[in-house]
Amino acid sequence: MTHSSGRLRMSVLTATAVGTLMMPLAGGTAFGAPTLGPAAAATVTSTEPPSPSASPSDGVRALTPDVMHQLDVTVQQVMRQANIPGVTVGIWTPDKGSYVRSFGVADKSSGQRMSPDLYMRIGSETKTFTVSALLQLVDEGKVGLDDRIDKYVSGVPNGDKITLRQLAGMRSGLFNYSEDPDFFKALTSDPQRPFTPQQLLDYAFKHPVLFPPGEKFYYSNTNLILLGLVVEKAGGRPLGDYIEKNILQPAGMNHTIFPTDAAFPTPHAQGYTNQTANGKVAETADWNPSWGWAAGAMISNLNDLHTWAPTVATGVFPDGSRMISPVTQKQRLTTPPTTIPGAGYGLGIFNVQGWIGHNGSLPGYESLTIYLPSAKATVVVLLNTDINYHDAEPSTVIGQAITKIVSPQHVFNLPAQPAAH
Repeated sequence: MTHSSGRLRMSVLTATAVGTLMMPLAGGTAFGAPTLGPAAAATVTSTEPPSPSASPSDGVRALTPDVMHQLDVTVQQVMRQANIPGVTVGIWTPDKGSYVRSFGVADKSSGQRMSPDLYMRIGSETKTFTVSALLQLVDEGKVGLDDRIDKYVSGVPNGDKITLRQLAGMRSGLFNYSEDPDFFKALTSDPQRPFTPQQLLDYAFKHPVLFPPGEKFYYSNTNLILLGLVVEKAGGRPLGDYIEKNILQPAGMNHTIFPTDAAFPTPHAQGYTNQTANGKVAETADWNPSWGWAAGAMISNLNDLHTWAPTVATGVFPDGSRMISPVTQKQRLTTPPTTIPGAGYGLGIFNVQGWIGHNGSLPGYESLTIYLPSAKATVVVLLNTDINYHDAEPSTVIGQAITKIVSPQHVFNLPAQPAAH
């Protein structure tokens, strides 16, 4: 996202991009807040560009010592240019090697080093879990993607017209609560305060709808709050409990959490943001993520996200059982174009230049979890800052630099979120 005076991302394209939580404190890079029209992505120069002849048929280069050295040099160069305190990068392929590295510090005060085992807030990657839960209920016949939201939640503007499919695909036309100035003020004046889902909806529903349902793509965290309520009603239990029982346990993801308060398991990194009331950089590990709830509250770590990338992209758990039926997964991965060239958004998931997944951004933390089906390759990036570099989110800058090296035919080039309109 851009300016700190109202950003609150959660990450991913925005209202027209995809992924931010903030207000633009709303959900994630270009895929997080509502707006229309991408800004230019920041570019990072590399002293060791990949060989132009490296064009593997499956899209991914072998992780040889030379390639890993290029990654080391490039990631640290980006960190210096973008002033990123700490980052962990994981790249895994079935037959071309793997790369797991942490650089920099997890806590600037103590000097604690960044490491792969740290818990991190994952922002809008939460959307992939909430929508997975919804799609499981679709498979069970408990909800229908073309049901109207007013069947489950009353008081929604255009609720008799907006479908669950349009909510999951960011095409509802509902205002993004995290773009509301009163919300931004409430959050930044007391970052430890809890928010209820209804309070978040109230910030959104005081604004008129932006367009008729289905007319265009607009990234709105409001959509996911509504879908979280649908999962609770149809699933018969709190959202976090449903996700734990039906997704995290079957996936073996024992270090992923849907928090109900500001508690943060140890070990974790300190987070650094300038999305504050005064615009000064603040530490955020103790900020309450309840304002993100079904759109952005979750916590995870590198190994669990390594598991999640192929699981969400294929709809298959690590043991081979289906998380989501093939028919429903096919609908999920139908990714109509957004306003961003090369980027499509399906049901709680994006496809950017062939990479399937989601990004995440909360004050102080950013993440990127993506999967390239042609090579069965996974990339996970975790950072402890959300402070933009040349109007680009740091996770995108790192993701772009990495994929230029490892998948030159599939460069993750999600632009920065445009300013909110």
